[in-house]
Amino acid sequence: MPRWKELPTELPSSERQLLVQLRRLKDHSGLSLAALSTRTSYSRSSWERYLNGKKPVPRKAVEELAQVSGTDPTRLVVLYEVAERARTEEAAARPDQPTREQDRERDQQEQDEQEQEPPRAGRTVPLKWTLGAVALAVAVSFGGGLLVAGAWDDDATAEKAGAVAAGTGYLRGQTYTCDVRRKGGELRAGHSGTREMLLDINSTGFDVVEAQCLLREKGFSPGVFDGLYDERTKGAAKRFQGARHLVMDGIIGPDTWRELRR
Repeated sequence: MPRWKELPTELPSSERQLLVQLRRLKDHSGLSLAALSTRTSYSRSSWERYLNGKKPVPRKAVEELAQVSGTDPTRLVVLYEVAERARTEEAAARPDQPTREQDRERDQQEQDEQEQEPPRAGRTVPLKWTLGAVALAVAVSFGGGLLVAGAWDDDATAEKAGAVAAGTGYLRGQTYTCDVRRKGGELRAGHSGTREMLLDINSTGFDVVEAQCLLREKGFSPGVFDGLYDERTKGAAKRFQGARHLVMDGIIGPDTWRELRR
């Protein structure tokens, strides 16, 4: 299986979580990008752009990937909606983003190019998006400098530790302090107030720092407080989940956050 390259640091944490789960699902299914193009409404090049963080993945693509992989799409759709909300808020805060009309024209051009590809046996004909879905899926598709090299590039060097995630202030490679206090009836370490963000291997940012600090407060210290969700952090999360009779998958979601903040 080809090695995935790290996602761009510019991606919001919620978008990163969605793509991490979609990549994992794609790998677990054993399907190549070419195979996905024959079983879904999207071309190989579209899947490459979506899974590489070059362009926001549409909700329909999320649902179709889950379907061909034999997976319940519910959790993925929740991740999609969180990422979509973050994209909408970012677009509203950045007036230099392309207009919705420009995005619709660009997306229509891409669809026309895809439909001109020679038909392959078994490929589903791409479905026409409504204008509303198009505007939602690509409202910020070319903002923030998300273009990077191919998703699989064994010769490409990983992003350097210490790079600052744009717009967050999070510094990769730095150790953060944990000052856990009870505020408003729940525990807080002062790095993030989230109660719903899903965290798993390779998640980064202040949401992870918050989780690491709260795990330590609960007696399940991961030993690191650097904002990188590694195997140590996942192991600590699994032990905590077991102690609280939660699903021991090592993925921090709403249920685990609720127990961490008690």
